Amino acid sequence: GLTNLTLDTRNYGIVNSGYAPVATGAAAMMAPLAGEPHGPSAPPASMFDNMPGYEGTVAGGGGGFLPPPMPAFPAPQPMPGPEQPHWNIPSISEDMAREAFVFYASNECCYSSAPAKDCVISGMEAFNTYRYRLETFTESRSTEWSHEPYTGQPVDAFVQPPPGAWDIPSKTPTFFGEGKQQIKVPYTSSVKACHNCLGIGHKPCKDCAGAGNKVCWVCNGCGYRHGNDRCHHCSGRGRENCSHCQGRGLKSCDVCHGKQQLLVFIKLTVKWTNNTDAHVVEQSSGLHVDNLSEVSGKTLFRDSQFMVCPVLGFPDPAIMQASQCLVSEHQGKYSRTSRILQQRQTIELIPVTKVTYLWKEQTHIYFVYGNEFKVHTDDYPATCCCSVM
Repeated sequence: GLTNLTLDTRNYGIVNSGYAPVATGAAAMMAPLAGEPHGPSAPPASMFDNMPGYEGTVAGGGGGFLPPPMPAFPAPQPMPGPEQPHWNIPSISEDMAREAFVFYASNECCYSSAPAKDCVISGMEAFNTYRYRLETFTESRSTEWSHEPYTGQPVDAFVQPPPGAWDIPSKTPTFFGEGKQQIKVPYTSSVKACHNCLGIGHKPCKDCAGAGNKVCWVCNGCGYRHGNDRCHHCSGRGRENCSHCQGRGLKSCDVCHGKQQLLVFIKLTVKWTNNTDAHVVEQSSGLHVDNLSEVSGKTLFRDSQFMVCPVLGFPDPAIMQASQCLVSEHQGKYSRTSRILQQRQTIELIPVTKVTYLWKEQTHIYFVYGNEFKVHTDDYPATCCCSVM
């Protein structure tokens, strides 16, 4: 058997079938290691081979995202925007506005529905507005050194140079979804002695400090309970077997799970992200733009391709300006650290109606907006009307 445990780096990358270190001596008498840490120690830098094309890869994912190769596609040519719509969303009727108001009041705590039901609507004004949204679906890749218990997995380090991080095939999800895939980089897997247990497969039990037994909690170690009555829990020994290690004084290594060796490899993480930004054209109704993020509108225009071009020819110049800014921002921002797979831009028409009404000779307003007929008001006249039984 082997008497000395070595970590000779000359054997890194190959399986040494004769390497099988074992512990000697009585397990319960093993003394704890000095300064035993509470968790697995970090693997030493010498544990990782120098792989061509992956120099500088670190453990723990600190290397950041890898820049993608230059796209093979030519730059897209500008495409014309949508024609001026020949239709518009009609203003909602007074009955629809009142119905939405009643529904709003009935769902608010301590609101009387009387103003919503019985108010006199004196005016309705449409402030329909546009929302531009740009989605950029990207794929990013990062690498890090990783390891797992060695149980006979293939070992292929240095058989041939590993493929580049962006040359490894992956399973792209449906466009504009989210996803993540982790892949072992081919030709980077090697076998190393476990750094946490030094290849032994176990470590001293922290609960009993490697002794295999602990002071009896019933008699506090004296062996007796009352006078000369022997402690029934420890049979008078004053100590009991450690339940965490079943009296062995050792526990299986948390890192290699008792296998003594680790398969060390470079792990590639592929992440798909849908990056979305939107711009709503300001309107003068008094309704804050933030409210419109909660509702949907009527889609007027949808354009999806590898790389979109800014919208041209749209009747509202604010939409064209927003498209120009966001397309430029997305293509500059995301192409540096990821690969753009698809972009999609949409323009929605969001209905906004400002309703003026009278209640007890006072004028108030509320807004009905979105396809959902959502209501917003700052001065509902009958709140805190909880009845007392």
